[in-house]
Parts: sequence; C-alpha cells; structure tokens
Amino acid sequence: MKYPVLLPNIFDHPFTYESELKLEVGDYVKVNFGKKIITGVIWDQFEKNTSKQFRIKSIEKKINIKPLKRQTIEFLNWFSKYNIVPLGMVLKLHLLSGNAVEIQNQNEYQKYQEINKKEQFKLSKEQEIALKEIIINNNSFRVHLLQGTTGSGKTIVYFNAIKKIIENQKQCLILLPEIGLTGEFEKKFKNFFGFEAAIWHSKITPKRKKIIWSGLANNEIKVVIGARSALFLPFQNLGLIIVDEEHDQSFKQDEGIIYNARDMSIARAKSENIPINLVTAVPSIETYANIKNKKYSHSRLFSRYKGANLPKHHIIDLNENKLLKKNFFSLKTLEKVKDHLEKGDQVLFFINRRGFAPYVLCKKCLNVYTCPNCSINLVYHKNKKKLLCHYCGHSSGMQRKCKKDNFCDFIFSGPGVEKIAEEVKLLFPDKEIIIFSSDTMNKASGKNILNKIISGKANILVGTQLISKGFHFPNLNCIIVLDIDLTSQGHDLRSTEKNLQLYHQLSGRAGRTGKPANVYFQTFNLKPEVINQITNDDPFNFLEYELKLRKQNSLPPFERFVSLILYSENEKLLDIEAAKLKKNISSKINEKVLGPVNAPIFKINRKFRSRLLIRAKKTSNIQEKLKMILNKIKFPKGMKLTVDVDPISFN
Repeated sequence: MKYPVLLPNIFDHPFTYESELKLEVGDYVKVNFGKKIITGVIWDQFEKNTSKQFRIKSIEKKINIKPLKRQTIEFLNWFSKYNIVPLGMVLKLHLLSGNAVEIQNQNEYQKYQEINKKEQFKLSKEQEIALKEIIINNNSFRVHLLQGTTGSGKTIVYFNAIKKIIENQKQCLILLPEIGLTGEFEKKFKNFFGFEAAIWHSKITPKRKKIIWSGLANNEIKVVIGARSALFLPFQNLGLIIVDEEHDQSFKQDEGIIYNARDMSIARAKSENIPINLVTAVPSIETYANIKNKKYSHSRLFSRYKGANLPKHHIIDLNENKLLKKNFFSLKTLEKVKDHLEKGDQVLFFINRRGFAPYVLCKKCLNVYTCPNCSINLVYHKNKKKLLCHYCGHSSGMQRKCKKDNFCDFIFSGPGVEKIAEEVKLLFPDKEIIIFSSDTMNKASGKNILNKIISGKANILVGTQLISKGFHFPNLNCIIVLDIDLTSQGHDLRSTEKNLQLYHQLSGRAGRTGKPANVYFQTFNLKPEVINQITNDDPFNFLEYELKLRKQNSLPPFERFVSLILYSENEKLLDIEAAKLKKNISSKINEKVLGPVNAPIFKINRKFRSRLLIRAKKTSNIQEKLKMILNKIKFPKGMKLTVDVDPISFN
C-alpha cells in the first residue's frame, strides 16, 4: 500500500513510499532517503502528480510512538501556508534533531509527577472575578486577554486556571519570551503546584529534551514552561495555552524559520479547539484591536497585589540640572539616589545598551571601529577587553596600527551598562553594584546574581531591558532612566508602542512590596506629556489613540505587511536581482510593492541586504499568491531570500 511520508527537509510536499504494514496518518516511520535512513511522518495528503517516474521505496519500519495528532498536522499545514515556509522545514521544528523519541524508562518522568509541599495563595476579590472570566467556556477555542498592572498577581490567577485543566487530566503549555525568566518562574510554579514543570529552551541538554519530548507524546508530562520552540512539541492531550508577556517582541523568531510564536500559539489553540490566555501589563496593538472588535474577551486587574502602590514618575530636566563634569548624572539625580540608599532601598540605573561604549574611535586618525562583516559599529566590552559585534559575533582586540602615527589612541563615546556601572562605583565605592544584562544573566552565575538581588545583598543595579521582564525584586524602589531621549528616536512604526510596553514593565519592577517608589527620567528635550502618555496607569488610553493613527495610515493591524529580504555578497548583483524581483511580483499581484531599498543595516555577516515590502489587505490571501510566484523564481548561486510575514523589525 502507498503512503505519503513527510520528511524534515526543504521540500514542500510529502514523498510516496509503500509498506505492507497498516499505517495511520500521524505514524512516525523510518525511511530511506538518498543514502540515509531518516524519520518521517505519515501525512494527510500525497505529493502532487509529477511527470517524472520514480521507483517507490519501502518504509523501513514504524516507530513505537503514539501517532502525531490530526489537529497538530492541521496546525503544521496552516503554519506552512501562513508563513510561506516549506512543509518539511515545519516538520523539522516538531522533531527532535530530526528524530522522534520512543517512550523512556518510567522513572525518568517521576520528577514531573511527584507531589511535594505546596504553598497556599489566597486570591483577592478582583483576582477571583478575573479567574471566573478566564475559565468560562474552558473546553473550546477562545482567546482571552488577562491584562493587569505590573505586580497585580496575574500569574497566580492563571495558575488557578491551569490547576483546573490539570484536574481534568489535560496538558498545559506556558510560553515565556526569555529563557532568563524560566529559573525564577520555575520556583514559583513548584511552590504553587507542588510538582515540577518540564522546562524547554535551547539550553536544555539533549538527554533532558528526549525525556520531555517522549513524556509529552505519551501523556506522562502535564505542564511545559518554554520558549518559542515549545509550541511544536508533541502534546497528546493539550488543554490550555498561556502566553505570558504576550506583547514581548522576543516571541518573534527573526532568523531561520521566521514566525511569531504568540500568533502561532493562537493558531495551535484553534486547531486543538482549546482556550488560550494572553497575559500582559500592556497588550500589543494587535491584541488590543482584537479586543475592540470583540474577537478576544478580556479581564483586567487594576490593583497591585496586597494593595502596593505604583511608583510615582518624575522628570529631571537636564537643561536646568546639568550633568556633572565627565559624568552621565546630574547632581539632582545623585541626591535622589542617596536618599533612597539611606532608606535601605535598592536603586536601578536603566540604560538599554550592552557593553562599555557603543562607539570607539581613534583621536589621531579619527577612524571609527566598525565590524568587518556588518555595517555597524563594534561595541567595546571592557570586562572582556574586546570589541564585539552584536550581530555576527565578530570580536577583536584593542591594539590597532594607526594610519597617522604608531598605534591608535582610543576615545570611547556613548555609555553602556559597563560604563555606567564604573561611574556608579566611583560615586558609591562602599555599595554592592551588579550589572544586569544578557551578557551577565545568560551564564551559570545568573542564578547567584538573582539571589543576591532578591535577598537585598546588592545595593545598586545597572540594567538593560532584560531587567524589565517579569522579575520580582522586593527591595527595588528607585529607578533612574538614563536613555529615554535615545529610545524615543528612530523611524520604527512600533517605537512608541515599544516604549509604552518597556517603561510600563520597567516601572513595574519598583515598589512591589508596598514601600513608596519613584521612577526618575533624566532628559534634555522630551516633553512631559510624552512621559505621561507612556507611564499612564491605564495603557488602554494610549493604545486607543495609537490604534486611530494606525487606521488613518492603513498600518498594521489594519493591513498585512510582508517583508522580503534578499541577501548577497555581491552588491551590484543584489541591486539587479532586487529590481527584477520587484518587477516580477508587481506584474502578478495588485497589492502595493514598495522598494527595493538598502536595509538600514545594509550588511550583516558579509552579506548585503535589500528589502521589499508588500502592503496588502487582510483578505487578499497574499501568502498564497506570493508562494506561487516565489516557487517559480530561481536566484543566482549564493543569493538568499527570506520572507517575513507580519514583520516587527525593519532593520
């Protein structure tokens, strides 16, 4: 009997094999492909007729795993069409290093099943109302937003919703935007439920991933806490999906297979006919639009947990309060910091730049040090004594021959977290200072750093936006924002929305245990009403205004954007092919095709980049049209095209 077998490779269709075994759609099988034996899945459709005749090979064996569910196959088919990704590459996201994992020894699953001591959490009246609203129609597809002020106890509310799903013997998936959040979150989960959730992200060992993959496929594991890739795991009985910090742009996978994990989670919930809860302090503009048009239901928590007050916001005008000489702080700022330190408060200096200095130049030859592979400056990391590229990872030492005289004499321009930490140390030599960024928190020492902060052993934090993401710091009551002027610049259509979300989340780190807390914005030229807008207690006010602007200008979520990016090491050839691509697409569709233009970061990893943008109505079915066009185009050797449906970044 003939069977369609989908394989984890670049092909957009299954291959036909035969077998005397009686196989079902979703069965995992081993087949011979080329000179290798690889894992495939019996799919729900055969490859389209081809004029060429091939000898049909036999299926080698059926793997002893429960079949991939029809609903999951339906989701993977939809994912492929929506994101214009070959179907075989979508299957690759589901398999574990190209394999399916048979059931492991039962002992391996015990840590996810043993019930230990649980803490008791009492819900406030507001939380109880939100929980009732969340669990209405809990047996069918529904998108519900839980929006709440930072520190209002959103997590405990949806933990109670998960509890009811588990009691019905179903599985749950909790998606988090950053793997740095999973450690603290894992503890919170275990305290509430009394058992461990399976943690899934890129840093988990291959052995542990095998146990989790097989445990889900065989219904031995109930809850997964994971990053984007957890969405493709083989849940056998999925009953609920939670997307925490749903607004966070880290949910967008922007290299390799490009997709938005939040949007794809909603699609998976729909295919499984189960509820999905989006959770945030400030919703994305797309989510807010869906609340307005009644596509999503929503609940709101206005009060902080145990009555804690939100921090007060203040502007320190740098036109009146000058920066100290060779310093990035005004005298007024330092006075506020001293007051808080004397009260025993933790203080955070916030600047969203990694490293020591974003620009390094020689004062003799005026040469600015840029990456040889990318069209951006190298960032100096003083702790590593290296210049680093944050795009391709290139690193180099500091000693350079000068074009004018002997060796270069460096000037470091602009502050990063390391520079600010150095200055703070000079001003407060007796205080414990910690840098909180992806360079420090993604290491093994990250847990120790967190414990130091939570226990109050650290007095001063210097952090990037990573610190705004869901951490609970009981002693933090003073935040100094150093770079709001910088984050307000640029031409990103989402920049205002991003700032709203960032500064709401950031403010939410302060005053969580009830003590008076303050956020100070050092600024030269930002108007007070702009800060009031992005720190308003009710973010829906801003989102309402922003949505009107988007509608007036036919911007997402009122239009679909599809970004096409061509890569080539040959700059002239890139220009020619980008123009040809524009002409080809424009002649076959009615939608607007803008560009081609050089990408703002023109070169990354030695490849030049040219961008086109397609603007289409939501109802135009632009992905299907594009797929047909792109399938017929052959690009010169070494040239690559990526397609980004619903782009977030325009770099």
